Amino acid sequence: MPVAEPDAVRRLESRQPIAYLLASVRGVGQVDLQPGIWTGAFILAGLWAAGWQIGLFATLGTLISTATAYVLGVDRSGIALGLHGYSGCLTGIALVVSLGHHPATYVLAVVGSVMCTLLMAALTTLLAPYGLTALTAPFCLVSGVMVVGAPSFGRIWHGAPKAVSSTTRGGTGISWNDLWHGFFTNVSQIFLVGDWYVGLIMLVGLAFAGVRVVLHAAAGSVVGIVAAWALGAPTALIAEGIYGYNAVLVAIAVGAVYLTGTVWNGAYALFGAAVTTGLTASLTSFFEPFGGHTFTWPFILTTWVFMAAVPLLPRFRRSG
Repeated sequence: MPVAEPDAVRRLESRQPIAYLLASVRGVGQVDLQPGIWTGAFILAGLWAAGWQIGLFATLGTLISTATAYVLGVDRSGIALGLHGYSGCLTGIALVVSLGHHPATYVLAVVGSVMCTLLMAALTTLLAPYGLTALTAPFCLVSGVMVVGAPSFGRIWHGAPKAVSSTTRGGTGISWNDLWHGFFTNVSQIFLVGDWYVGLIMLVGLAFAGVRVVLHAAAGSVVGIVAAWALGAPTALIAEGIYGYNAVLVAIAVGAVYLTGTVWNGAYALFGAAVTTGLTASLTSFFEPFGGHTFTWPFILTTWVFMAAVPLLPRFRRSG
C-alpha cells in the first residue's frame, strides 16, 4: 500500500479528535489501494446504497480494525492512511453476506476485525524482505476460516442466507446489457456486492483518486469481461462481476500504485488482469468442494507474483 510523506502524515494527525474517523474512511478506500478521503467516502456511500446491513458491517469492521491498531500502538502514519482498516471492512461485509444478520455475526465481525489487524502486522513482517505487502490477505484468511468453520457451531450457523449474486450457469452469448452491467459490477464485487449502481458510485470515488487510477480500474474491468468471455465463462456470471473484480484490483495495484506510469507497465498490469480472470475460475473450483470462498485471493496471488518478478525485469519500474 502507498506510504505518505512525513508532512502529510502530520497534517492528517493534526486533525484530532476526528483523525480516527478520517483514518477509518480512508480505510474503506484502501480496499482499492487509495487513501483519498473522497474516494473512501464515495465507496462507503456506495456500500450503504447496497443495503443498510452491508453499510453497517463495512463501517463496523473498519472502525474496529482501525481502533485495534490505535490500541496496539501501531505506527500512526499507516493508521492515518487507512492501512489497518480495509481488511476489517471486507471482513464485516463477508460475514454478514455469508452468515446473515444475527447477533453472533456482530460478535464474529468484531473478533475478525481485531484479527485482521494482528494478521496485517504478521504478514507485513513476513513479506517485507521480499518487497511485498499484505494486500487483502488478512481479510481472506480471517473470513475464509470463519465462513468455512461456521456450520460446525449452532449458535453461529443459521443456514446459508440469500446469496448476493446468483451462481446460475448460463450460455456464453453476451449482450450489451450484460456488458455494461458487468463493467460496473466488476467494481462493486470487490466488496461482494452485485449491484451495478454501487459500482458506478465507486468509480466516481476512484475518479477522485486521479485519472490514472480510474482509467486502470475501467481498463481492468474491460479486460476481465473480455478474458472471461473469451474463455467461455457463463454470461450470467460475467454480468454479475464474478469473473472481473479481481482484474480491476490487479490493474489498479500493478498499473496505478506499485509501478510507474509507462506504456510497458500499463501493458504488464492489463496482462495481469487477464491472468487473474482465469485464476478466479481455478480458485473457485478449488474452494467449492469444502465450502470455501474465492474472495480476493486471485488478486493477491497475481499481484504478489507480478511484483516479485519486477526486480529481474528491467522493462518495469516500481513507483516511489
